[in-house]
Amino acid sequence: MLRWLWFGLGWVAVAIGSIGIVVPGLPTTVFFIIAAACFSRSSPRFEQWVLTRPGVGPMVRDYRAGLGMPRKAKVAAIVSIVVFCGLSVWLLDRWWARAIVVGLGLVGVGWVAFRVPTKPQE
Repeated sequence: MLRWLWFGLGWVAVAIGSIGIVVPGLPTTVFFIIAAACFSRSSPRFEQWVLTRPGVGPMVRDYRAGLGMPRKAKVAAIVSIVVFCGLSVWLLDRWWARAIVVGLGLVGVGWVAFRVPTKPQE
């Protein structure tokens, strides 16, 4: 039963990650990393499928190897967080909702900037 739960969660992560390819501001790689982790517990075949996907496969493999993100990707991620949090704060009416968005945005920027390693230039 647990194996089927991991399998289902993997496909949910693939679906969200696939939507993130076309929706600005919705991350893609994170959901494919989650999908690979779920499939590693449920289906080695689909784990390999995620790892061999063009575009996201190399990033998932780099994450697993502890190599981190390329500098350009980190900058793009931080800029995206700032832009979309800024847009959200501008559109929200409630001060507490704005405070939550700003707080989560700061956590996201801090995480990407200081906790995610920068991949060495090749």
